Amino acid sequence: MAFVNKSGGDGEQESTDVAAGAPPAFDVDFDPNDPNQTKVHYDLTGWSLDQRAELAETLAELEIPHIWDGEELIVPEAIEQDVDGLFDRLEAEIGPFPVPLLDDDGSTEFGLDEWPFRDIETLKQALVEAEIPHAWQGRTLLVAGDAEDVVDTLLDAIEAGEVASFDGDAEAPEGALHNLYVAADRLARDAVHGPSRSTLLDLVPQLSPTAPPFGLAVGPWRVIVERAYVLVALFESAAEPELIAAGADDLRAECRPYV
Repeated sequence: MAFVNKSGGDGEQESTDVAAGAPPAFDVDFDPNDPNQTKVHYDLTGWSLDQRAELAETLAELEIPHIWDGEELIVPEAIEQDVDGLFDRLEAEIGPFPVPLLDDDGSTEFGLDEWPFRDIETLKQALVEAEIPHAWQGRTLLVAGDAEDVVDTLLDAIEAGEVASFDGDAEAPEGALHNLYVAADRLARDAVHGPSRSTLLDLVPQLSPTAPPFGLAVGPWRVIVERAYVLVALFESAAEPELIAAGADDLRAECRPYV
């Protein structure tokens, strides 16, 4: 979803359900110049023209009261839940959406003046998929300071041609990296946790070391898959809980920088 903040007064929130089906009647008095009316701001920095056009069309169709201020969509607080539901629906249909880098966030710059257009486009898509807060100033990329190492690895991988694309079977199952991390984290703390074992026993055989999730380099993904296979082998050999916990901790450590 877009970055959200509020301004104005502190009126109570009402709601209907946009995402559920038929458009509600938005009988809300909205005066954007009224300082006593609380307003919700959605920062759409980084959205594509097509995504903005789809949003604008939907707002008009549903007759949602709103105004635009540059790259911000502003609505009355009374319909915040409805607009949140709309964003969730749009993200499923036309997302994912980029995570903006806020002005007061620490950032790291990467100058990419020499990069070809195709690699820039691959990088843009990877940053969105990885939900890394970022902004562009021409061909200079600014990313959140705590994402510097991950982006360094991503840039190296794109230059080496090692980033996966959305080409059918060439990609890991949806949510694979997240599910690996969650299961490993739980098993590192509770080596006999049944649901986490079941998750890995089902997921790991579907993984290929040469088919990473989009935006993740083949090199780090290969190590992650190797750690996952080792952990599953420990399950199947009925290893002691201490060994399983250690194997889970190794897998968790490899996944952590990318989730």
